[in-house]
Amino acid sequence: MDFLTFIVLSILMVVAAFRVVLNRSPVYSALSLVGLMCLLAVYFLYLDAHMVGALQVIVYAGAVMVLFLFVIMLLNLQESTKEYRQEKLWTMGVLCFALLWEMWFFFGQPGGGNSEAQRALPEGFGTVVSLSEKLFTDYLLPFEITSLLLLVAAVGAVVLAKR
Repeated sequence: MDFLTFIVLSILMVVAAFRVVLNRSPVYSALSLVGLMCLLAVYFLYLDAHMVGALQVIVYAGAVMVLFLFVIMLLNLQESTKEYRQEKLWTMGVLCFALLWEMWFFFGQPGGGNSEAQRALPEGFGTVVSLSEKLFTDYLLPFEITSLLLLVAAVGAVVLAKR
């Protein structure tokens, strides 16, 4: 990744992070978080960790954000957002254009945008085999603790929603 691409992507990620915190509507905050997660996936693409980038989009930008939106809708937060709609559409349009430019820049270069630092990565870095080997050998206990915590959170949300 060259320096200019790094700076542009970093600025876009900081802007998206500020949009998450500063939005008045929780739905727009969640959508800004989706944009942030997709921009983070571009970083993984530049590191030749295609599997981790795909998981970033599928798990975080997909499943976790659906869970966040479910909680927001469950809380039934009513707020008038008509006056902010045009500004949000413009901002999201700029972020989408920047994401598409980054992906075109990544896939449009010969060699997929590899640099000398990325060529020094170990063999099989970011593949399904290396990721699953690390996950189920070195990080098995934290993986199981995380799954238990997610199960407890899901059961707690159902119990609280029934009341």
